[in-house]
Amino acid sequence: MPDPATYRPPTGSIPTQPGVYKFRDPHGRVVYVGKAKSLRSRLNSYFADVASLHPRTRQMVTTAGSVEWTVVGTEVEALQLEYNWIKEFDPRFNVRYRDDKTYPVLAVTLNEEYPRLFVYRGPRRRGVRYFGPYSHAWAIRETLDLLLRVFPARTCSAGVFKRHNQIGRPCLLGYIDKCSAPCVGRVSAEQHRRIVLDFCDFLSGRTDKLVRELEIRMQRASDDLDFESAARLRDDLGALRKALEKQAVVLGDGTDADVVAFAADELEVSVQVFHVRGGRVRGQRGWVVELSGDGDTADLVEEFATQFYGEQAALTDEPGLQADKGSVVPREVLVPVLPHNADELQRWLSGLRGSAVSLRVPQRGDMKALADTVERNAKEALAQHKLKRAGDLTSRSAALQGIQDALDLDEAPLRIECIDISHVQGTDVVASLVVFEDGLPRKSDYRHYAIREAAGDGRSDDVASIAEVTRRRFLRHAHDAARASAGMPDDTNGGDLSPAAALDPATGRPRRFAYPPNLFVVDGGRPQVTAAAAVLDELGITDVAVVGLAKRLEEVWVPGDEDPVILPRTSDALYLLQRVRDEAHRFAITFHRSKRSRRMTASALDSVKGLGETRRTALVTHFGSVAKLREATVEEIIAVPGVGIATARSVLAALNEDTTVGETDDSVRVGDDEAGSVTAESGRADVE
Repeated sequence: MPDPATYRPPTGSIPTQPGVYKFRDPHGRVVYVGKAKSLRSRLNSYFADVASLHPRTRQMVTTAGSVEWTVVGTEVEALQLEYNWIKEFDPRFNVRYRDDKTYPVLAVTLNEEYPRLFVYRGPRRRGVRYFGPYSHAWAIRETLDLLLRVFPARTCSAGVFKRHNQIGRPCLLGYIDKCSAPCVGRVSAEQHRRIVLDFCDFLSGRTDKLVRELEIRMQRASDDLDFESAARLRDDLGALRKALEKQAVVLGDGTDADVVAFAADELEVSVQVFHVRGGRVRGQRGWVVELSGDGDTADLVEEFATQFYGEQAALTDEPGLQADKGSVVPREVLVPVLPHNADELQRWLSGLRGSAVSLRVPQRGDMKALADTVERNAKEALAQHKLKRAGDLTSRSAALQGIQDALDLDEAPLRIECIDISHVQGTDVVASLVVFEDGLPRKSDYRHYAIREAAGDGRSDDVASIAEVTRRRFLRHAHDAARASAGMPDDTNGGDLSPAAALDPATGRPRRFAYPPNLFVVDGGRPQVTAAAAVLDELGITDVAVVGLAKRLEEVWVPGDEDPVILPRTSDALYLLQRVRDEAHRFAITFHRSKRSRRMTASALDSVKGLGETRRTALVTHFGSVAKLREATVEEIIAVPGVGIATARSVLAALNEDTTVGETDDSVRVGDDEAGSVTAESGRADVE
């Protein structure tokens, strides 16, 4: 594994101008592309403290073997060059917002002499115009069937078109007037293209003009006593209006916008886009992608807009499709927050469209309501993505069987336990233990550990911490098993000495940890798994398999083996192991943050003269956090029993002087909502 220090360029050699940079691995392949206002400031951040980087960023800098950059004149040029390089090199550590392959779209092959309309799934192609995506293919076919009587364009494949051209007879659609039959020369290529372009105009939202034209033609036919033509035009109008009814009006007429929303956790982000054209939602698409670093929502907006609109606009570069750029780059892009380079990104989007593009955050009214709807869809998509594989019994069974086969276990690991260590530069070292049974989390068995051995010297030693937690966990197992087999009471069972007291009445299983896991997973590589295995050997435990899951390449390390086990990237077995490891990591971070917060709280209030432990606890309990206590008034503080005016003023003075309370390390960041819910539901500190 390359050491970032070996290829770090001298600080003085890095320019301070805006530019784009590339990280390459030792084989010369580009693994990451980025841009910056100041190349020196951005690149130095990758090498200053590798341990504090986001796990994926840390993996990138340790995978790379060199870095190079190109200076540009403006940030708009940097945006364009970054997009071009991402498209050219397809770096593995860049988030790629690829076109959705799940939802069907209506495709129009404008690059053919006789354009064709058809339902399509797959990547976008040059010279083809797309409408949608739609939720179901039948919805496209139903709408298309309604519109073909008004716009009788070709829908057949190239083979069918060629065959009917050879036999000189149209297909059934040609006989029932749902195709203009260009295959037998009923219309010329130019006339057929005009029909297709009118169809595209209608789906693009330019409906009023077409409806008015049909109404005028129908009235004219009626005045000329051509009632047959008038009746046909009347039916055409009915078909158009029925198609319009299928698309709900959400904004004012003429609104041309894309509404974008994000929902993210520590590892992945869900993106949802609603395409509004002519005041109607014309399509929706979404992605769930892996986070590439520790950037905020503003960075996600910039990455998404650059890649998505750059690629969509590139598909319309061919002659004859230039007018379609307005359909892929709308007049407005509504986002949850503005990116840091909003002005430059707006100018770049305007250049792609060929006219002004507004990038803004909706604040009120119908647009804000629609943005909230898109955000709910993004959150729902992320939740469904997380639950899709976890909730599938077949997938869980396949995952457990895959782990058994890959690790050559005697039986499927129906109970898996995983431990992880969390700290910041050796302080507040804690560990977590999470339990999965039958592929699902058993949160009532989660445990926290405060590391004892590392706490004395104030340094961090993950290997020693892993050994300590493993020893404490299996000593507890031996203790509980001995009490259960002897019919002695459980520590928490009120002294009941009956044999049944060792069993949980709800499940019939031994209480606490009286039975071991089938598989014990540690977060780490060969050193960590060797330490855990040595503890089990020392305790004489031979019926527990131990493995380590290393983050860098998701390798599975087995004690005593020189090489790791490599599971397929898309396998259910690897997915389950990752999920167990990530849950242990998240749970450790939750406990670490709460412990650090309590320590900081104590240090902030320790300086208040006359404020003892009882009243410190009462204050924090009453307000919920030090941050809320700092914002309270004297009157609100003296409402706490036992706190007077002088003490309240001293508390506020001490807190306003102490500004250390807060998150400063990205490596222990976790979603507050998620952390709170898990702690309330299942957080229980180990009290051995």
